[in-house]
Amino acid sequence: MNSYVGVDVHKDSCHGTVQTESGETVKQGYFKNAHPGFDDFFDGIEEAEAVVEAGAAWQPVYDWLDENGFDVKLADPRKVRIIAEVKIKTDARDSEALADLLRADLIPEIYVPCDERRELRKIVRRRGKLVQERAKYKNRIRAELRKRGIDSDGYYLGTQKAKRWLRSLEIDSVDDYLEIMNSITERIRNLEKEIKEIAGDMEEAQLLMTIPGVSYYSALTIIAEIATVERFPSSEHLCSYAGLVPSTTQSGSKETHGHIQGGRPLLRWIVCQCAHIHVHNADSHLTRFYERLDKEKPGNHATVSTGRKLLKVIYWMLKEGEEFRPEGYDPRQSC
Repeated sequence: MNSYVGVDVHKDSCHGTVQTESGETVKQGYFKNAHPGFDDFFDGIEEAEAVVEAGAAWQPVYDWLDENGFDVKLADPRKVRIIAEVKIKTDARDSEALADLLRADLIPEIYVPCDERRELRKIVRRRGKLVQERAKYKNRIRAELRKRGIDSDGYYLGTQKAKRWLRSLEIDSVDDYLEIMNSITERIRNLEKEIKEIAGDMEEAQLLMTIPGVSYYSALTIIAEIATVERFPSSEHLCSYAGLVPSTTQSGSKETHGHIQGGRPLLRWIVCQCAHIHVHNADSHLTRFYERLDKEKPGNHATVSTGRKLLKVIYWMLKEGEEFRPEGYDPRQSC
């Protein structure tokens, strides 16, 4: 008899529920989010379908289930909550709700990249987090200077000139923050060296780097976030995945477009950053699109819309294996 397993994941532990095809709970309880815990809880369970709710610590249990022959799915936690509230009327534990939805074939799945793409995501995200941390210490330095009435607006605090000036002030807290910044910068450089080496060996990255404004880091970040372009039926689906499609509200004959929401924040940010750099440094159909839009709706709107257009270009470049064309590219002409 087939079993259905729902796994609610926490940082150090998981809660599992095993149900039969009729919905009877045959096993339930907490177990450690590590190999010994998996071995104990799933001992004797065979021919089972399993679902794991995505979160900060989903990978160990997901990988163990996959390696041990379970038909495992990764569930979108936001959509699970919505569906569970509508379909499940009992006050069940999260793992029970997951098992119930799995039996009913109502699991909203999240795509799970291959190991190589997952590792790539870890590297680019780690670099991003370190950059954010460094920015925090720059802000702390500026705050220390403001307390003392020292104007730092004329300095970019990442330069050697600015660091020499800061040290000359002989402020202990500023010196401490500078040391931390230097340590973080060294780690960022090591990661960037690794990222550059990976990009040099990756055909997809080389393609994306033909776009003015896309560096090796930007290219790898985009590739890591997309994982594989083949899973998107169209460029619109990719834009929606990134969160670059405005929300739309319709009432009668009136249609209102709102802010962009949801999606993949890192993918959305890096694409818009690339678009911003591109339109100020290159002459292309994207630049002309931005300039037209900027006249009508100046500000961030033009950049975001150009970012969406750039992501559509990226979709077709990866799909067709084509380099960037400044004049534009119509995929229908290649058929």
